[in-house]
Amino acid sequence: METTNEFLTRLGVEVSQTGSRRWPDRVKARVVAETLVPGTTVNDVARKYDLRPNQLSAWRRMAKDGDLVLPAPKGEAEFAPLVVFDAENRPTAEDAEPAPSAIEIMAGSVAVRLDGATPAGRIAEIVRALGGGT
Repeated sequence: METTNEFLTRLGVEVSQTGSRRWPDRVKARVVAETLVPGTTVNDVARKYDLRPNQLSAWRRMAKDGDLVLPAPKGEAEFAPLVVFDAENRPTAEDAEPAPSAIEIMAGSVAVRLDGATPAGRIAEIVRALGGGT
């Protein structure tokens, strides 16, 4: 039977000789995402990963504050690739639509609202951080 440390190591957690652990952000995000499944409790998930519930709650706060990017929930719809360009590179056709006053990016239950003048490069960075880019 696999030990807890072997299980965690397989996930990418670094476990030292003294038993201390270093959790990569991607693993923290995965664990936090499990707490968002309907019917699941923080205590259940904490027990599964041999964590203190208050540690897992701290990670949940990090995600809520935008300091931890969660993976997209399984079963979410896939959308077409995002194409962005800066205002000075917009098409110049007479019937081209004016730049939007706001941009909204949805990734699972996360909504990011940006000013319409946000540079295309910054939008692309945000989309990649939300897991939408390659």
